[in-house]
Amino acid sequence: MTLKKVSLVYYFFIFLGCTAGEQPKPNHPNIIYILADDLGYGDLKYYNNKSKIKTPHLDQLAHQGMAFMDMHSTSSVCTPTRYSILTGEYAWRTRLKKGVLWSYGPLMIPDQKETVAKLLQRNDYQTAVVGKWHLGLDWQLKPNYREDQVKRRAPGIVTDYQEEIVDFSKNPTKGPIDVGFDYSYILPASLDIPPYVYLENEKFTQPISDFSDGSNLDGDKDYDFWRPGPMAEGFDFYKVLPTFIQKAKAYINHATQKEAPFFLYLPLAAPHTPWVPKEKYRNKSAAGMYGEFVQMVDDQLGQLLDHIDAKGITKQTLVVFTSDNGPYWKPQHIDEFGHRAAANLRGMKGDIYEAGHRVPFIVKWPGKVAPNSKSNQINSLANFYATVSDLLGIPSNAPDSFSLFDELTDATDDSLIRPIVHHSSEGHFAIRYGDWKMIEKRGSGGFTPPAFISPPPGVFEMRLFNLKNDTSEKNDLAKEYPNQLEIMKFKLDSIRQPN
Repeated sequence: MTLKKVSLVYYFFIFLGCTAGEQPKPNHPNIIYILADDLGYGDLKYYNNKSKIKTPHLDQLAHQGMAFMDMHSTSSVCTPTRYSILTGEYAWRTRLKKGVLWSYGPLMIPDQKETVAKLLQRNDYQTAVVGKWHLGLDWQLKPNYREDQVKRRAPGIVTDYQEEIVDFSKNPTKGPIDVGFDYSYILPASLDIPPYVYLENEKFTQPISDFSDGSNLDGDKDYDFWRPGPMAEGFDFYKVLPTFIQKAKAYINHATQKEAPFFLYLPLAAPHTPWVPKEKYRNKSAAGMYGEFVQMVDDQLGQLLDHIDAKGITKQTLVVFTSDNGPYWKPQHIDEFGHRAAANLRGMKGDIYEAGHRVPFIVKWPGKVAPNSKSNQINSLANFYATVSDLLGIPSNAPDSFSLFDELTDATDDSLIRPIVHHSSEGHFAIRYGDWKMIEKRGSGGFTPPAFISPPPGVFEMRLFNLKNDTSEKNDLAKEYPNQLEIMKFKLDSIRQPN
């Protein structure tokens, strides 16, 4: 830590010690990390004044703190991004080189891997996760299963098991507790992926004794779509978001009774499909069912933020809000509703293009982060680990994580520019450095067709864009700037070297 930073932290802790509230005088702030699922950069009015979705509570949050305008998830799909948030490491350094874990994939984070939750545990924090997990659980299997019933993306990594070999009469043996969380209340994966069940402290809250026939199976995997599969009796898809918010409030109530500060990781299952707005939100958005669901997210989070105020801990609490990747919002949705969930960015969720991984990112920290401030620096969600390390005054050993502490507390735009790596659902790479972005392969590498393209003879496979003047990635400058292209390729290859 710099002398300036130590001084800032010292005086902030004195400030906290003089703050009235229900929670007794912590030495460090509470930390609440809210992760929306598939929320677009252009969904919030704050980021896109042409948005057709009303997000007053999140817009207010942005005005109360710092909004990052050039923040990126480390992948354009969810499992690898969640891995990076907790470990400070790109997930492509693991054996998961593309895609996500599925219904029954084992715990992705090994026992020896450091995480931000373990770091905070060691420094006297209470730690909890409430929400969508999607980092794997060690499900117990029936005996005598066959190798062809195990699904692997690469040697050494299992991404799923066939459903018939999972023993639902037994709880999983590994999960959030092994990653550093004292308390957990989770959905195993996305809300459109079975099994549909909550686990509290890694035990089923209800037996998996029912089966869902699925919903909207003839559609295009949007609207109120979910897959058929095992389900806990009484599971209600429309109550998942409110359930997570209620559990988060209950955890805050419990945690504030203790002297130690808390870390609450709150990864929502929304607005990922199925889009399931409750009745009170229906017909309230010009962006259809998706817009209604986003507005429900905004309203529910507004209730959570009000609860923090009511507990008297707002000034003692650092709140982060972001999304795990870009929106699942296809061209036909844009044509139908005139809403651009990714604003003017190219592509959608899954893609190597900007819409796949540029995300809203807001930090509110009263007394430390200036209200109505903005950051235009290039950053990634992997930076959370190093930022927490910096806050605690502990050196970070996370390979791909760089602290935002100075940027947050000084509100300056003169921090060191570092390259960040983008990764798509199909494993395409890109690198961003300053205004320049180089995409290694042709095609979107994701959900926008075509995902793969073979370049014509004599045409560069790599593409080069200057995002200062071309955020929509329309003008490939590879031919005009071959030296810059080589610089970017060298930087990407250097970062990809094994640690």
